[in-house]
Amino acid sequence: MRSFLVAALLATPAALPAAEYVAPDYAQDASWLCRPGRADACAADLGTTSVAADGKLTAVTPAAPAREPEFDCFYVYPTVSTDRTGNSDMVADPAETNVARVQFAAFRNVCRPFAPLYRQVTLKALRDVMTGQPSDADRTMAYRDVAAAWASYLSRDNSGRGVVLVGHSQGSGVLKALLANAIEGKPAAKQLIAAYIPGHNVLVPVGKDVGGDLKSTPLCRRDDQTGCVLAWVSFRDGAAPPANSRFGRTTEAGMTVGCTNPAALAGGRGAAHPLLPAGPAIVDNTTPPRPWAKNARIASPFVTLPGLLSAECKAVDGANVLAIRTDADAADPRIDDIGGDVVVGGQVFADWGLHLVDVNVVQGDMLVLADKQGKAWLARNKGAATAP
Repeated sequence: MRSFLVAALLATPAALPAAEYVAPDYAQDASWLCRPGRADACAADLGTTSVAADGKLTAVTPAAPAREPEFDCFYVYPTVSTDRTGNSDMVADPAETNVARVQFAAFRNVCRPFAPLYRQVTLKALRDVMTGQPSDADRTMAYRDVAAAWASYLSRDNSGRGVVLVGHSQGSGVLKALLANAIEGKPAAKQLIAAYIPGHNVLVPVGKDVGGDLKSTPLCRRDDQTGCVLAWVSFRDGAAPPANSRFGRTTEAGMTVGCTNPAALAGGRGAAHPLLPAGPAIVDNTTPPRPWAKNARIASPFVTLPGLLSAECKAVDGANVLAIRTDADAADPRIDDIGGDVVVGGQVFADWGLHLVDVNVVQGDMLVLADKQGKAWLARNKGAATAP
């Protein structure tokens, strides 16, 4: 029952009831977490330390932000709001700012960053449902806010530019609904470079890449393919999602959960290039830093772990997941477990897999893909975009 309720709370909004709704004013810059050229969450320090298997630390010089990006990225963040109501307000709390920094700021190196605030379903609402408590969260309001932000972005900022959609968890569910309701079959479909929507099931017919949740937007299988979707749910390699799992499984006849591997789009296993937060966790700003290597003191906000992780889309016991393998060595000083589990009250929820790091375990690969797919879109649409 708990998994069913969580699924209902975070599912793609289907019917949009006729209840009175007033959209936030997205013409106001205060309604955005990130906009180009501002000193905001997406202008944060991206300093990174590489932690080698032998424990050696090497400072990685962050890529410089693109001076004149030729395409845009539009980000919808996951469930992180610490507001004590069912839906968040339009004032960014530290967790909302932090998650934009952790999951999205690095995209500024390839595109102009846009990230609207929205009245999302909060952590309190999610925890209430997970523990059997009543919740008054309104998930359709969360969708409507993002749809309003998207419409504002198109009219105010887009000017014919290509755009990569980036989400996670609740944000991915909202973006999947946006694709289905406001992009597929609409003029905006021409602007879609790709949609990266991990941490949320995207259903496709068995053996096919399109035709389930999304009717005309296929899964991406090449790094020069555009107008497509990358979707995955991460689990440790060898760990099958439980039968009641929210992620990786479906009971819908003829359907399966789509999986694309950012580290190897064409299939098979690929070396993953993580970009993990070295300090505060994704959901809060208080969790102590992880010991990335014995006696290692890391001052940078991010770490990368060369050679530690690889990823492969796998069918596991009826589920379809991105299996993350850790090639760890207990004898060396580097960390053997990157974390990423959902823990409530000290209990690990196995049905969520590595949900908290769906983005960060392959973020380096996502950035490379965004650059390649953006360039491919630009090559096919010469003269389509105007200067910002």
